[in-house]
Amino acid sequence: MTATDESGTDESGTVGPSARLLQLFEGHRLTPTQRRIAHSLVRHATEAPFLSSVEVAELAGVSQPSVTRFAVALGYDGYPALRKQLRELGAGEPAAPETPDDAVRNEHQQAVLAEIAHLRLLADLLADPEPILRAARLLAASRPLPVLGLRAASAQARGFAYFAAKVHPDIRLLDEGGSMLADRLEQAAAAGASALLCFALPRYPRELMEALTVARECGLTVLTVADSAFAPVAKLSDLLLPAAVGTGLVFDTACAPMMLGRVLLQTMCDELPGAEARLESIEQSATARGLFLE
Repeated sequence: MTATDESGTDESGTVGPSARLLQLFEGHRLTPTQRRIAHSLVRHATEAPFLSSVEVAELAGVSQPSVTRFAVALGYDGYPALRKQLRELGAGEPAAPETPDDAVRNEHQQAVLAEIAHLRLLADLLADPEPILRAARLLAASRPLPVLGLRAASAQARGFAYFAAKVHPDIRLLDEGGSMLADRLEQAAAAGASALLCFALPRYPRELMEALTVARECGLTVLTVADSAFAPVAKLSDLLLPAAVGTGLVFDTACAPMMLGRVLLQTMCDELPGAEARLESIEQSATARGLFLE
């Protein structure tokens, strides 16, 4: 097995174990329980090929028959056949032994290390640029471009919208729920919007699912940044870009979704005519008005 760099890509340019598992599960219509199993396997990709169906069930918090049904849903005769496929994919490798330093790290350090692991997984997934390129082209072409994020995801949506407005001519931030949310989606579609960017993080608000249903009914292409490819919003998304969240603290941390949003915005800049000129104009205006201390 070849060594991997910090991005999760090995020396030959091959994507890492988590990305290979995601590719294996993509394109299958899974139940919520099956998505939970898939998510657990992705999060524990290096151990997955060595786990029994009972161990997978315990890991995901489901029954053992659910694991068998999950394997069948993927097209295998049963879980042993799926595990054999995982081994043939080279999805796993023995976990590195714990070092003395690992043993003494406190919960705050462990939370930071978990975020670093999520960013490495994101780098691994970004080894394939096609999903980001496809999303950026769809978003750049939408006039206006609605950006949706409710509750825990509102900060992600607001941050993206703040910077996107510097290069995109018409950004519409939708970060509040309520009965007017459907109105604003319909108005954006009527004004010419062709796509919607959604940030979806746990816990998923019921009204977010309702909003995405309205967006689809309005003919908008839904592109979603979510914590998992198996999140509930996947069934209402035309393209889902996964970025894991941290759960080691009282409140979830979302460094990877924020980074993915910035990567998406960077790629959009290359697809937006006049983006550089808009940025230059904004900088000149900010300097003339003395907006910043430096």
